[in-house]
Amino acid sequence: MRKTIFLFLWFVGFAYGMQDTTRIKSPSNLWQNFTYDVGSMFTAVGDSYLRPIHWNRNQWAQFGGVIAGTGLVYLADDETSRFARAQQEGVPNLVRDYGEFYGNPANNYLVTGGVYLTGLFSKNEKLRRTGVLLVASATSAGLLQQVLKSVAGRARPAAERGKDTFDPFNSNRNYHSFPSGHALLAFTNAYAIGKQFKNPWVKAGIYTLGAVPGISRIWEGQHWLSDVVLSFAISVVTVESIDRYLDKKYSEKYNDPRKKLAWDLKLSPRTVGVSLAF
Repeated sequence: MRKTIFLFLWFVGFAYGMQDTTRIKSPSNLWQNFTYDVGSMFTAVGDSYLRPIHWNRNQWAQFGGVIAGTGLVYLADDETSRFARAQQEGVPNLVRDYGEFYGNPANNYLVTGGVYLTGLFSKNEKLRRTGVLLVASATSAGLLQQVLKSVAGRARPAAERGKDTFDPFNSNRNYHSFPSGHALLAFTNAYAIGKQFKNPWVKAGIYTLGAVPGISRIWEGQHWLSDVVLSFAISVVTVESIDRYLDKKYSEKYNDPRKKLAWDLKLSPRTVGVSLAF
């Protein structure tokens, strides 16, 4: 595992150094497009990990707010887990199967890779860029959650050890609860795809579909609510970071340069929430 992570990070650094990140290039054929896109995926992942170095005081304060909000949810993890697991039998099998299938990493890459290849062979730059965004975001967030799972070693609800049990670097999957890989990958896809639409109702529908795999892991006893909440936050930040980076790599733009990502943590006795403005 350590060798794999080292080789991956080395390749990210190598690709990052080989590419010009300040100029938009326009490859002229299929192979050039493909190699350019793969290079952009790797350098985007590298940039997403380096991005906190460039955060200002306000962004670090916002990050702290997200951690504080997750901590508040953590306090109620035992209660929310018991409630969700009690509803499990009432959830339609179709919804349960969808949550397990779509959040699976192998199936996730089938979807993201399919989007990218469709854009590549159809010579549709917008779809190509969307595919690059999907693959890079899933890779960045996916690797991060694997590291966090191992370092945290949090027991899953199904292990019946309680929300406060942590055993760092325990290889048993029952201690890989924090954060949720299913929630993170599914919502990363949903958030990236939702950026292609301006209609808020369409966005809401896509986000809802993307949230189901994470929520399903709570009623299946595989994750706590705080695991899923932090996974959603990681998804949003990762997609936004990589999408802004890709603005320098592709002429197709999704972002208004006048707007920046802004977090607003809302806390009250009955509400814990994070609103995002772009």
